[in-house]
Amino acid sequence: MATSLTLQNDPSSPQGYLKVNGTTAATVTENGLSMPQATIGSITGVLKATSGVVSQAVAGTDYLTSSSGGSITLGTAQTASGTAIDFTGIPSWVKRITVMFNGVSTNGSSQPLIQIGSGSIQTTGYNSASRETTVTGTGYPVFNNGFVIQSLSSVNFITGHMTLTLMSSNSFVSSHCFYFNQSGNTFEIVGAGSVSLSGALDRLRITTVNGTDTFDAGTINISYEG
Repeated sequence: MATSLTLQNDPSSPQGYLKVNGTTAATVTENGLSMPQATIGSITGVLKATSGVVSQAVAGTDYLTSSSGGSITLGTAQTASGTAIDFTGIPSWVKRITVMFNGVSTNGSSQPLIQIGSGSIQTTGYNSASRETTVTGTGYPVFNNGFVIQSLSSVNFITGHMTLTLMSSNSFVSSHCFYFNQSGNTFEIVGAGSVSLSGALDRLRITTVNGTDTFDAGTINISYEG
């Protein structure tokens, strides 16, 4: 009589599980002991990682492949130049992006701006504010055209990062911490913001509030994870 063979551990395990389905088609005799020989019909594997899930049905010569996330992916570092630096082709499963600046400056005084988008860069709908820790007072302007990084001029070089995190659906929140060097003195910049996109994030742009000042020094890169 045909029987089924199933090998499976606890699917709720953080490591996932492996399930093997098959039927007995013959017997194998070894040292006088006879036992059914299973013919495997299909294999289903689910491997769980800290971020993302690897999940793929396997049969015949197929093999496990990654369908989403699972590790931190580092982008290609770009020299800060021109009026905008774009990163495109960001996978739809991404839930957190880190934008990194190292010694970045411009030829003007307009603040740096980080914008994201789905299909195209979104330039409205942001709620973003930023401040220098050296500045006193309670009022800081809210920017709606991107995630702003307060205060950059031709004599300032900023280093640090901004983190964008998926909150729900296609809504992201941001937080950042940078320091800038001005005439040998260093100061901190902090801030936060939010925005909702029309679809899955697939691109990111670093520019300036006026869109015309040119980056003239430093390196910019991103990393992302699911």
